[in-house]
Amino acid sequence: MSTAMRDRWLKAFGDMTYGIYVLPPRHDQDINGMIASWVAQVSYEPPLILAAVHPNRYCHALMKQGGHFALHILDQRQTEFLRRMKGPDPAAKFEGVDWEPGVTGCPILSDCLAWFECRITQHMKPGNHTLFIGQVVAAGSNANGRPLCTLDYEGTYLGRA
Repeated sequence: MSTAMRDRWLKAFGDMTYGIYVLPPRHDQDINGMIASWVAQVSYEPPLILAAVHPNRYCHALMKQGGHFALHILDQRQTEFLRRMKGPDPAAKFEGVDWEPGVTGCPILSDCLAWFECRITQHMKPGNHTLFIGQVVAAGSNANGRPLCTLDYEGTYLGRA
């Protein structure tokens, strides 16, 4: 592929908008959190959510081993909260954050617009990310607001982990 074509593709992908979510999985006593934007509802009955995660992420290993993940919808004013999810220390990401373990044990954040807790029913690797499909086993809505999306954030994730 030519450099010019690759640049056009990257520009076009960069113009796609996505929600910005916090995705914390759990396996045994290990928890972690990451920012996720490649997320979508894929079924109403049963309620299914898809999350694409790069294999080099620690969350990827926890999702494969634990079989669950939570997904949090943040308010557009919570961009600062995302910084803590970028850090290298999984325990530090949750220090001073109000959360409770959900029915699967995944962290459920108190300060978010809404959340889903999912049991992974299947995963596949059609490209460089693994697609985890989770059936919603619990959900809640904590507040009203405008969901955070790539228009409120530093840009669009283009798939480089």
